Amino acid sequence: MNAMNKGLHAYRAGVLHFTGDPAFADQAYSWHEDGLLVVDGAHVAAAGDYAKLSSTLPPGTPIEDWRGKIIMPGFVDTHIHYPQTDIIGSPAAGLLPWLETYTFPAERKFSNPLHGAEVARFFLDELTRNGTTTAMVYCTVHPESVEAFFTESEARNLRMVAGKVLMDRNCPETLCDTAEGGARDSEALLKKWHGRGRQMYAITPRFAPTSTEAQLQLAGELARAYPEVYIQSHVAENTDEVAWAKALYPWARSYLDIYDHYGLMRERAMYAHCIWLDDIDRARMAETGTAAALCPTSNLFLGSGLFDFPRADAARVPLSIGTDVGGGTSFSMLRTMNELYKVARMGGSHLSALRMFYLATLGGARSMRLEGTIGNFTAGCEADFIVLDPRATPLLARRTGTAGSLEELLFALALLGDDRVVAATYVAGRRASAGER
Repeated sequence: MNAMNKGLHAYRAGVLHFTGDPAFADQAYSWHEDGLLVVDGAHVAAAGDYAKLSSTLPPGTPIEDWRGKIIMPGFVDTHIHYPQTDIIGSPAAGLLPWLETYTFPAERKFSNPLHGAEVARFFLDELTRNGTTTAMVYCTVHPESVEAFFTESEARNLRMVAGKVLMDRNCPETLCDTAEGGARDSEALLKKWHGRGRQMYAITPRFAPTSTEAQLQLAGELARAYPEVYIQSHVAENTDEVAWAKALYPWARSYLDIYDHYGLMRERAMYAHCIWLDDIDRARMAETGTAAALCPTSNLFLGSGLFDFPRADAARVPLSIGTDVGGGTSFSMLRTMNELYKVARMGGSHLSALRMFYLATLGGARSMRLEGTIGNFTAGCEADFIVLDPRATPLLARRTGTAGSLEELLFALALLGDDRVVAATYVAGRRASAGER
């Protein structure tokens, strides 16, 4: 380490990060009970045992003392809607009625850039408060909503993915774009924002039933022309939605096959839910590198169904976790893990806490093809990390005080934790706070 580097900082705590998926690798994580994370400017320099690393630091290197807490990479939320912030917790009989009653009316307001900017500020404050440092975000059909989001995210130096929703049928007229206009707006936005600092763009058809074949065709052409950008959409969330997609695209083998037909399955493509798939669909996801964002809180809230872990794992589908606000009922990835565990149990599976934290960090980064950039503490990764307090509440303090293993400790955080557990969030090596830009 360069002794003259004034950007060097160190953080002492329990240090945890993942190197693989605990479901498939014996040595999938690195845990240092008395650890040290060394950050050089905006990037990770080293992570390991305090006793070994501390002696390598140049004299005078500041060491922030977080002993008794856990430092780990920031959470990665691979599916969330910022325009739905104000309708979280709204009652409805199911997905399609919820869209009509709450979602579409809320999204109409985002033609106003001032409204978009205000919601983006609150939304990013909530992500920061909950320890989420990267997210894949849906905007609305309005280009102004994308501009508002990226402007706020760039000011905070967050690594975010976002895109303008494409929707040219089966929606209110005030939210309906055209196939050509949607593609034109998307291309202009991705040219402006993708790769600008830490901002990245996603081509974003809302879901197949609200896009014509012409719109999906143009979205696929954009995806081929710009292979470095992301693709995000929804698939097979709800049985009524699956039936609707079948009626609109009777030639398709399956709902997922609609997207595949138009070239919308590839690396850096993220599909939310993926509940009502078959084994051919799952094999195709694995073959193309297309990832699934698991959204347990919205699936339970809307009664959509239970994700099938054994079949997804058998096919080796890339998996990650999304809060899916506002159908999802919390910005907290810890509360989302709580529901994920229960969804797995209802399907006859057991998810270890280690795997849940993997899915919320390196699993998300891998699904987004960002391993080596975010998601763990490999030297050179961006220094997005969080500090978790196992004693954040009286109940947690009592339970974690008797934890006999790392698995027990993490399981308590996942099942009993919420935003109060997040003691600090660091973005590109700098401590962030709500409202700070």
